[in-house]
Amino acid sequence: MTRLGIALAVTAAMLAVEAQACTRVIYEGPNHTFLTGRSMDFKDPMVSNLWVFPRGMQRHGAAGPRSVTWTSAYGSLIVSGYEIAAVDGMNEAGLNANLLWLADARYPEDDGATPRMSLAIWAQYFLDQFATVAEAVQHVQDKPMLVVSGEVPGRPGSLAPLHLSLSDASGDSAILEWIDGSLKVHHGREFRVMTNDPPFDEQLAIMRYWRGVDGRSFLPGTNRAPDRFVRATYYADAVLKSDDPRTAAAAVFSVVRNVSVPYGISQPDAPNLSTTRWRVVADQKNKLFYAESATAPNVFWVDLKRLDFSEGAQTLTLDLGVDMNRILAGEVSGQFVPATPFEFKSAE
Repeated sequence: MTRLGIALAVTAAMLAVEAQACTRVIYEGPNHTFLTGRSMDFKDPMVSNLWVFPRGMQRHGAAGPRSVTWTSAYGSLIVSGYEIAAVDGMNEAGLNANLLWLADARYPEDDGATPRMSLAIWAQYFLDQFATVAEAVQHVQDKPMLVVSGEVPGRPGSLAPLHLSLSDASGDSAILEWIDGSLKVHHGREFRVMTNDPPFDEQLAIMRYWRGVDGRSFLPGTNRAPDRFVRATYYADAVLKSDDPRTAAAAVFSVVRNVSVPYGISQPDAPNLSTTRWRVVADQKNKLFYAESATAPNVFWVDLKRLDFSEGAQTLTLDLGVDMNRILAGEVSGQFVPATPFEFKSAE
């Protein structure tokens, strides 16, 4: 298929409301050790590669004449979604961003005045500009903008429903959701877990019920988002706490694997429950970014301290194949190659 053909096919898949489910969790160890892990669950095979973006990149919001513009102040390592979006990543300051599905997301109408940006570059916007969650949250409160999603070809009105989580090296966290056209922000260290539906307010209400249940005796075990939310919250507290990078990463992976969907599962009556394609863990203290594919036998990682994020440095990529199925192991920063940055999908 041509690049355009792939992009159109993939965009249609991404914008199908029933396609995706994921889980994100923050781990706290001793001595200011914080890691963020997530699973990527998707109905169809995914193309997700790693990209290194340096400081000083000129950006625009890819949403028409009133697109937001900025220059990246921080370099970042990101996970692409089909080479049209940033779906995950960490910048050199330790800020981590994750895009997850939210079927109830409803984006604002264009008011003809407020600056806009494409949903495809929403996560990258924060990675480029902020070191902490507090800075990012203050920014969205001070400078309103509209996030715009594209329309599925042949399916008028169908928009990609996503929400965004942010976390940083201090353990701070924020969940950003577009609900009924307004941006809802949950900001606080207590917001450590995010899944998909329902909206985060309702997830928290469900969690309040489960706090009264002894997790050692019973936990909800289905693949549904509320059940994954409860299990991830319980196990994030229960696993071994360590400031050893290898042990801490292993603990986070064990939690994310517990809430992953077994490979190849297909439920015609519940298409929103999709197989886990890959998992990543960001060590925000030690600036390590781990990844594993559901179809490959090894964990590999990137040491961000070995990357050149200086202004004018080359953009680099690491081709991982479909579902990250390229066989890699150990630290792989030396295997990136120079590449022309992909174009974020326009939402004009």
